[in-house]
Amino acid sequence: MLSPTEAKRILEAALLASPEPVPLADLRRLFDGQIGADTLKRLLGELREEWAERAVELVNLAGGWRFQTRREFLPFLERLNPEKPPRYSRAVMETLAIIAYRQPVTRGDIEEIRGVSVSAGILQTLEARGWIDVVGHRDTPGRPALYGTTTRFLDDLGLRSLEELPPLEEVARTLELEATAARPAANEPIEARPASAAE
Repeated sequence: MLSPTEAKRILEAALLASPEPVPLADLRRLFDGQIGADTLKRLLGELREEWAERAVELVNLAGGWRFQTRREFLPFLERLNPEKPPRYSRAVMETLAIIAYRQPVTRGDIEEIRGVSVSAGILQTLEARGWIDVVGHRDTPGRPALYGTTTRFLDDLGLRSLEELPPLEEVARTLELEATAARPAANEPIEARPASAAE
């Protein structure tokens, strides 16, 4: 039988080696049934405490457990890898918000809420990112696909469940602020287009 210290070192090695969050069931397989779920949770809690004062933390997400860099160190790490994260259009972000807060929804539901048509490219972008997936089909003529968010969506946002999403009003306020920041101020000059562009 393994000592708690040995078991924690095995967990630490497995979690540090994994590029994705590891579900509790997979972590239990490491010990071939020698350690129960409650003991495993306790050991993970102890391991989290042991890493509490370090630059890396152990977190429990929707997809399982993983080590990740603490937020306060991200600005320094971005200097090593100055690659900018992808920026998504307002339409993509609105569509994602509708799916996250109203799921499961069809493309028609999204169009009705947004008041404009949703291009297939928007849904494909979100599917390619792994943030949404078809979770079923509505039992109506045409059997439209029902979309919902994935565990990867929750993992990428550092959440364990949809209940941890910020209130919808806060998201709407953020989108309004971004739209306001994108518009030129009333006293800013508007650049004239070159004559060739106007033709």
